[in-house]
This record gives sequence, C-alpha cells and structure tokens, in this order.
Amino acid sequence: KSFLKEKSDLVIACVFLLLSLFTRYFQIAKSNIVVWDEAHFGGFASQYLKHEFYFDVHPPLGKMLIALAGYLAGYDGQWDWKSGTTFPETLNFKRMRIFCATFGALIVPLAYLTACELKFQKKVCLLIGLMVLCENGLIVISKFVLLDPILIFFTSLSFFCLTKFHNQREKPFSMSWFVWLFLTGVSIGCVSSIKWVGLFAVALVGLYTIWELWDYLGDMNMSNKTYIGHWLARILCLIIVPISVYALNFSIHFKILFKSGKGDAQMSSLFQAGLEGIDLAENPLNIAYNSKVTIKNSGYGGGLLHSHVQRYPAGSEQQQVTCYHHKDSNNDWFIKKPWNKDQVPDDKIEYLKDGDIIRLVHVQTTRNLHSHNVKAPITSQMNEVSCYGNLTLGDSNDHWKVEIVDDIKEKKPENVRALLTRFRLRHVNTGCLLRSHNVNLPQWGFKQSEVACDKNKKSDYQDNNIWNIERHWNELMEPAPPSTYKSKFLDDFIDLNVAMWTSNNALVPDPDKEPEQLVSQAWQWPLALVGIRMCSWSDKTVKYYMIGNPFVWWFAFSSILCLGIFSLIYILRRHRKITYVWAKNEWSDYCYRGLITFGGWALHYLPFYIMGRVLYLHHYFPTIYFGIFVIGFMVDHISFYFKKFPMIHNIIVCLIGTIVILSFLFFSKLTYGFTGPSSAVKNREWISSWHMATLED
Repeated sequence: KSFLKEKSDLVIACVFLLLSLFTRYFQIAKSNIVVWDEAHFGGFASQYLKHEFYFDVHPPLGKMLIALAGYLAGYDGQWDWKSGTTFPETLNFKRMRIFCATFGALIVPLAYLTACELKFQKKVCLLIGLMVLCENGLIVISKFVLLDPILIFFTSLSFFCLTKFHNQREKPFSMSWFVWLFLTGVSIGCVSSIKWVGLFAVALVGLYTIWELWDYLGDMNMSNKTYIGHWLARILCLIIVPISVYALNFSIHFKILFKSGKGDAQMSSLFQAGLEGIDLAENPLNIAYNSKVTIKNSGYGGGLLHSHVQRYPAGSEQQQVTCYHHKDSNNDWFIKKPWNKDQVPDDKIEYLKDGDIIRLVHVQTTRNLHSHNVKAPITSQMNEVSCYGNLTLGDSNDHWKVEIVDDIKEKKPENVRALLTRFRLRHVNTGCLLRSHNVNLPQWGFKQSEVACDKNKKSDYQDNNIWNIERHWNELMEPAPPSTYKSKFLDDFIDLNVAMWTSNNALVPDPDKEPEQLVSQAWQWPLALVGIRMCSWSDKTVKYYMIGNPFVWWFAFSSILCLGIFSLIYILRRHRKITYVWAKNEWSDYCYRGLITFGGWALHYLPFYIMGRVLYLHHYFPTIYFGIFVIGFMVDHISFYFKKFPMIHNIIVCLIGTIVILSFLFFSKLTYGFTGPSSAVKNREWISSWHMATLED
C-alpha cells in the first residue's frame, strides 16, 4: 500500500512537472530583447565564457549555471547584454531562457512532494502544487535569464530534503537517514552559493536542528554515545558539507576566470598578478622615489588608496581621501622626499627603504596625502586623512614613515618591492597609522571606503593598517622578471567575500538611480501592493509586469494571521489544561508542521525589515513559496473542524483552487507579455499602486 501510494505521488509529481514546463516554456521567446536583469546575468555568463575575471555581490554558482546555459546554447561570450537591445541571430537566447525556466518548473513537483512529506491530506497536497503552478510571479521570474529561478529551486530542494530527513527520525543512523541529512547539507550549500538570501534557508535548517537536538536531550532513553553521534552527524553534514560546497564553488569560479577583467581591483594585488593579461607584469620590482604607484590596502576586501577633487563636508573640509575598488587614474600617487629633504632628480634612481620618511603626492590634483588632529568623518576615534597643498605648498603633516612588515620572498627586505612587500604608513607628527576598513562613506563620498589614521597603539599588525604597492611605473627601471608567486585560495576566498559584503551594504536606496516604480518596501509585499515593470513600456515592446497571483498572496497573508490566532488559542487552552480530543502525537505534529512552514516564511521575510539595502519585489518570491505551505497547513488543519461535514472542507479546497486558477488566467497577459498600449490592461490594475496601465516609457 505504501509502495503504491509512493508511486502515485511520483505520477502526480510528473504530471505537475509537465504542466509546469508548459507554463514556464510557453511563449518564452516572445520578446527578443534583453529583459530586465538579463543584462546583468547574461553579461556575467559572457565573462565566464571569455574566462575574464569580474566582480559581483552574489556568490558564483547561479551565474556559472547560466554560463553553462550559454555554453550549451553555443554562445561564445562575445556580445554585450545591454538592457532593451535585440538579441543577435547568432545567440540562441531561447535555449538559455529554457535552461533557467527548467529550474523554475522543477519547484512545482518539489512543492507537491514536500507537501506529501509533511503528511498533508492528498487534496491539500494537490492544492499546494496547483498554487505554485499558477503563481504568476514565480512564472514570470522563471522565463528569463536570471538567478531567481535557480535560487528558488535550491530553496525548495533544501526544504524538501529537510522534510525527508525529518521523516527518517524513527530510524536514526540508517542509510536513508544519512542520505537525506547529507543531501540537506548539499542543498543549503548550493542555495547559499547562489545568493546570500539563501542563508535564510540555512537558518531554517539550523533552527530545526537546534529544536531536534534539544528534544533529544530530554530523551532519557537515549544514551550519551547516541546523542553525541547525532551532534557529530549534523556537524559533518550541516556545517562542514555546506561550507565545503560553498568554498568549492568559489574554487571553480577562480579556475574558470583566469584572465584579467573588469573586476580585478576588488582582489589582492598578488591574486591579480596571477591573472593572464594583467599589466602588473610590467612592474619594475624595487620601488623608487619619483615612481608613480597605486597603493592597495591589505585588509580583506581592501581597495586602492584614492582621492578626488571633492572635499569633506565637515571637519577640515579638505580634499577627500578614500579607498576605491575600481581602477582609476585618481588612484595614482607619486613618491617624493619630505619637505625638509632635497628631492631626487628625475634622472636618478633612489630606492624606497624601510624607515624612509616620504610624501605621497596625488597625481591628478598634485595635493599631498595629509593627516592632522581632526576627527575622521565616520570613525570619530581616528584622525581624518585628506589631501592638502600642492607641489610647492605643504607642511610636516604631509610626512609618512614607511615601516616594512613582511615580504613574500625575503625575510628581512631592505627595499620596498611591488606586490611582494607589505608595509605600514605611520604619520610622523601624530604617530597614527594610515588605515582603511569596510566602512562606507555617505553619498557625498560616493559610497567609497573610509580612509582614516588609526591612533590605537595595539593595531600595528592589523591587516587594515597594512599596504602594498600594486602598480608601479618608472621609465628609468626595467620590468621585473616574470613572477611565479600565487595567492592562497583561502585568502582569495575571504577577500572576495568581504568585498561582496562591503559592496552589498553599499546598495542603499538612491531615488536618482532607482525609479520609484522599481523599488519597494517589505511591508508592501504580503498584500501584493506593488509590481515591477520589467522592460520598456512603449506600445511596440513586448511588455512584462512582474506581479504575483494576488489571491495566492492574500491567502498566504490571511493564513499567517490565522495560524497565529489558532496557535495562541491552543497554547492558552493547553496552559489552562482545557483538553481537546487530539489524536496521538497530533500536538507535536501541529507544532512541527506549523513551525517549519511559518518559520520558512518568517525567516525569508522578516530580515528585510532590518536591511539597509535597496529592495525589490522579487526578494519576496522565496517567501511566498513558504507562504503557500502555510496556506496548505491551515487548510489541512481546519479539516479537524469539519470531520462531521467533510464535503464542506472539499468545497473549501475546490473553491480556493478555482479562484487561484481564474486569477492566474486573468493576469496571464502580464505574465506572458503583451504588445500595444498599456491601457489594454487597465482592467487588471486593481490597486492604484500597481501603475501597470499608467507607466510611461
């Protein structure tokens, strides 16, 4: 009987898969232009196919899969994915979209099978599958070359594996128990490797694990040896395995991108030196006075010492000094003798040594790197660093002492050498150290990293206070011999992740750059108060409007409220020892299924209230996936109250399903694209904030 039931579930899942493939593939090439964020992720695929290093705020797995789609489509990477441009005939964009849509299609059978694992009634499992199938937002996000269908697939896979693992509780340490525990770890490793919001799925698995281990701790029949075994198995499968999967994706990322590209400046100088085609190979080795250099901070995610003509709005109001993560002529500095010493003639070479007092002159503005007893703009316990004076005007606050920290090749180097030598720059008058860290300046500083002078005497060996010469120009000197030095993977891994974190935190709302119609707030999502225009809104363009199936979203929000009310009533009644006619283990099942579904919704939604970064509607899509399970849980649970009238419950299920289907069909014009004037969809603009019929191109 169990075997037949399992087979029937697989048959139903296959039917859902076929329906899902149809809804995702249907008219997938209707628009032959680059739509929405295809410009970003198609561009990243190009970088992989050209093997050129790039930088992005997201981990690499999803983008590598999109690059695989391009490879399978015969794409060579030699095209710019500019938003709104028409695809060339040589680029099989349809095949790339189908690749991404397949991930979006797979979540439908996964949703049905997950509902089965949660032991919902068959009709409720079918309802959950139907709601995911007919969710307009999940469909439209799956029809383009984007990360989101891949992210949602691995989110749903993680949830499915977790429920499968939970159902092995009665046979711990069996092969099936280990398999599903291991696959849960692999899944959360993958979802974290696509976008960091995948960490919300990790949090769900983590909280479930804590609850489970706490439950086992109270089991007096379990031996200490067995309990420790449970801990070790979870440490291996839910900590070591996901971290290994995450790190493996970065390792593959580095191996594919072995050529110099646009994102080089985000990485350490030594990493860049190992890239093919990098101009660092032309560096003279020993640094000399009058050389032009760029100076890289050695902290993880460190940038290049930078200045520009803009001034600080407060403090000294002198010229700003920052760290910048892109190559730019404002990163260039001349090394000069201090004011009280004779300058080195232009036709002479004098090497920079440990202990030398120098001035750093900004090439573009001719001002001197300067510090004084003025508070830094953000980190007020440190001194401000600015640019001051010119080639003939300055003072002793322009003087910095070079203190060599170490060298990759020599134990006690005498000269400062490009790429290899790390050093501190100590301000002569105040004794503080030139420092940069992962603190972004406000918009007046262009969100670049703050540079300050650290007065803490215990910070000499902190990486943020240590620097190295990255690029070196001197016409009197020959390029260094080819270097075989390579950066360590762990350093590169941490460096890139810190840079991603810093850049992600800098993605704050900017009304000048982000049209009001694109950005949204988290409170607007549960009631479907906003949508997104995904492309040009001109009459001739195939127009797509990103919006969820509003009834699914409203049902989900209502179910969340009902779950809270029901749970509060049950807890109060149990506390007062008012009994119910519960079946055996029914309360524990209620808690497990209610917490796991609501927990998935809450963990994927509530963190957005404390995020400072810019938000978009599609950030809610993993949340609505769990919201659909909350609907299923409540619909399944209320059957308890209709035991004597099962027909009423059947009618409720059918009514919800019918409404979902009709709503999907009604809004499908926006999901599958339409041409002509936007006034044609005016009747679908149920809420004034949708603006689908009033947007102008």
